[in-house]
Amino acid sequence: MPRAKDIGWQHGKMIGGHRHHVQCNYCHRTMIGGVTRFKKHLASKRGEIRGCEAVPTEVRELIKKHLAAGKTKKASEKKKRKVDSETLNEVSSEDKDTESDESDREAAARLESLRTLHEAEIAHQQATIDHQQSMAGTREFFDAFSSGQYRDEQGSAPPRATDLGWAHGMMVNGDRQKIKCRYCHKVILGGGISRLKQHLAGERGNIAPCEKVPEDVKALIQHHLGFKVLERLKKQKESETSRTPLISNILRMEEGFDDDPPSPGEAFARTSTGRRRRKESKERSSGRGKRHKKEIIPIATPITQHPPHLGLASQESIDQADTAVAKFMYDAGIPLNAANSMYFQQMANAIAAVGPGYKMPSYQALRGKLLNRSVHETGELCQELRKSWEVTGCTVMADRWMDRSGREIVNFFVYCSKGTMFLKSVDASEITRSSEALLRLFESIVQDVGPKNIVQFITDSTPNYKSAGKMLMQRYKTFFWSVCAAHCIDLMLRELEKMEDVRKLLAKAKRICQFIYNHTWALNLMRKRTGGRDIIHPAISGSLTSFLTLQSIMSLKEPLHQMFTSNTWMQSSFSKLRTGYEVTEIIVDPLFWSLCDQILKITKPLLTVLHVIDSEERPPMGYIYEAMEKAKKCMAVGLSNKEFKYLPYLNPYLNVIDHIWEEELHSPLHAAAFYLNPSIFYNSSFCNNKVIQKGLLDCIETLEPNLTAQDLITKQIQCYEGAIGDFSRPVALRGRESLAPATWWSLYAVDYPDLQRFAFRILSQTCSGASYERKWLMFERTTLMNYNRLEHDKLNDLIFVHYNLRLQDSFFRLSVRDVWFNSLRKGGI
Repeated sequence: MPRAKDIGWQHGKMIGGHRHHVQCNYCHRTMIGGVTRFKKHLASKRGEIRGCEAVPTEVRELIKKHLAAGKTKKASEKKKRKVDSETLNEVSSEDKDTESDESDREAAARLESLRTLHEAEIAHQQATIDHQQSMAGTREFFDAFSSGQYRDEQGSAPPRATDLGWAHGMMVNGDRQKIKCRYCHKVILGGGISRLKQHLAGERGNIAPCEKVPEDVKALIQHHLGFKVLERLKKQKESETSRTPLISNILRMEEGFDDDPPSPGEAFARTSTGRRRRKESKERSSGRGKRHKKEIIPIATPITQHPPHLGLASQESIDQADTAVAKFMYDAGIPLNAANSMYFQQMANAIAAVGPGYKMPSYQALRGKLLNRSVHETGELCQELRKSWEVTGCTVMADRWMDRSGREIVNFFVYCSKGTMFLKSVDASEITRSSEALLRLFESIVQDVGPKNIVQFITDSTPNYKSAGKMLMQRYKTFFWSVCAAHCIDLMLRELEKMEDVRKLLAKAKRICQFIYNHTWALNLMRKRTGGRDIIHPAISGSLTSFLTLQSIMSLKEPLHQMFTSNTWMQSSFSKLRTGYEVTEIIVDPLFWSLCDQILKITKPLLTVLHVIDSEERPPMGYIYEAMEKAKKCMAVGLSNKEFKYLPYLNPYLNVIDHIWEEELHSPLHAAAFYLNPSIFYNSSFCNNKVIQKGLLDCIETLEPNLTAQDLITKQIQCYEGAIGDFSRPVALRGRESLAPATWWSLYAVDYPDLQRFAFRILSQTCSGASYERKWLMFERTTLMNYNRLEHDKLNDLIFVHYNLRLQDSFFRLSVRDVWFNSLRKGGI
């Protein structure tokens, strides 16, 4: 245990019981090199280690004074030892003349005895080395753990040094904490031999890497160090009873214990326990112990066991490992995008930490105890999300899709601002034929989540789903039913696609794409003209793919026109083909480009709305109403080139969009969230109307069943409108634009708790369920297995773990996932 009197241990803690690995209580960084180096970290002493940025000022000053006092004390002790040594020499000089010849003979005899013992020890070491070389016929072995080759050099290594680091560094003035690198000649202060090895291995964080170390030495040191110290100690603590003797011996040897006699079949000599080392340390401190120099002698390994040097991170071994992983994925038919999983590299690290000989879990283990363990861990994370629903509210999303066998699958998700949870997956092939059956299914989900926690229930616009959703809302009257916003935007695009002029335009665009992508020569010429850009942009829905491709063609108008009017094209055989001639006619037709421009003035604003509602940066509920209003304004201005005058009945395109917005998409939640969004409400362009006002009142009556709370909300909302109290603080004014709306309310509405809870629950919701990968195909792939099929309960567990792991991965990445704009297919390649 650390000495209680050292002030450093009041501000840090040991990691893994190792005195030289200290974690800071303030910045949580781990220092290697002991408590002295840790105190320099607290004191922010430059030159040796990065200072702590989180340490309190009073603690930093206290540690600085402590270090200064210690330095003064050491200087005085050193001066005192020097004076005592000079005094002793003077006394010895005075007594030298009075010593008898007999004393001289006794001293000479003792010296001769020591020389004899030293020669005998050297002879024993040479005999051991000869014996080792004679046994090396079974395999070549490099004794990386011996520093004997440098021991004859004065001051290179401590007397008992067996660590391989001493073969590449030397002590300065006999100080173990001052080591000079043999390659770059840098003097390393603090941290001892461990820090030198980090310097040689190129590990950043504690010290700058050596730029002159040979690559073979660097690889050797990296192999010796293995993984990061914290990972190694954690793994050692967890699997101390189960690890193999070989790995146990290597880890213990690296941790600096003395050696036990080696046993046959092991690649390295084993080490003694830490208890023996502590005992010997106490004996040395008391003067009773004697130092015994021990060498770590490698023992010949049987041919069936892989020698340690094959595990070095050479390019050949890396290629072999990559090939093994690739063969497994090809053989099992695993989609190649599985390599993007955050757990892919974690799996490799965990296997490498165990070492050679690790046996992969069996099929029974994967479907049994390991699956049960994952279900338990995932359930605990989901339980944390459930606790937040009462505060933030939640949105239940019913996501419907069809598998390859024609079954209708419904995935139920629960969204809140803390994260999204997969609840369950249901084969609803028979249920969806009746709105009453769907209602019973939805009611079971509501009871599982809790009616008081739900703010919104989202489905698509299929007739039976709409009917069941409306009946569900009428039955509970405490939350709203809404249609998925992304589904509605896609529905608008599909309706536009059915219009005669749009259908003909898309047919021409399709003909261009088919010709170019069906002829390699034309495709290469197109990519050369466009700088490698493609025309086709696949997306989740067919309608979205069509309009994204049309937008891409419009953006490449000039390169395409140059391509089909160039001499290269005219002289090619493809221009003489009937299809080639037709495509050329389309490209040079100004009416084609004029109609493209007109249609894109309708669809581009809709794609912008999709981008807003699919963002994961902020809950989109507070922005959907404004996004649609701006989109409609852009459409009207683009089509008429006049000031905004939205008259949908005068334009068939606008009429289609307005009908779907009013009949399918619009919800009182959208209007209330628009009103409660401070970045919109306090903007000078904000305009209140009866639709917004009625939507706000509908939300108050539905989401807050308590009549007293309803009255308080209607009174307190006047303070929000007038920016009274904390709403008028300068920091609140600045935060209107920079903060998410729900965050803004949580900070500046504490004086109005009823209004705060009401606004926070609305602004924390999503308005679309399509941003979650709908076709991960786990349900489909698993249920279609012909062999080793899991029983029904195991299947449900597997789907539960799969979806929630993917959702957690997505949430922790904190990225805006542009699924609708993704030009890559969701499949394997």
